[in-house]
This record gives sequence, structure tokens and C-alpha cells, in this order.
Amino acid sequence: MGLGDKLDNTAQDATGKAKEAAGKATDDERLEAEGRTDQAGADLKQAGEKVKDAFKH
Repeated sequence: MGLGDKLDNTAQDATGKAKEAAGKATDDERLEAEGRTDQAGADLKQAGEKVKDAFKH
């Protein structure tokens, strides 16, 4: 996994957590769900990068 990809995934995860927290605080279910979706997307990308790295070695 390249450093840029790792940083992008970490940023997407952090953004998702912030959106989820803001959604909970404001009782905005749509924002909360969007945050969870962002986090899931970051996790999926990280898993894909780990699989690619495993095949490179």
C-alpha cells in the first residue's frame, strides 16, 4: 500500500467518524449514515490494498 493511499484511507475514515458523530449530536440520521458509509468505504479500500500488497511479495 502506498503512503498516499494509506493517508487517503485514513482521512476518509476520520471524515466518516466526524460525520457520524455530528449526525448523532444533531440527531441527523442521514449524516450519521453517510459517516458510517465513508468509514466502510475506507475499510474496504484498505483491505483491497492489503490484498494487492500480499500478491506483490
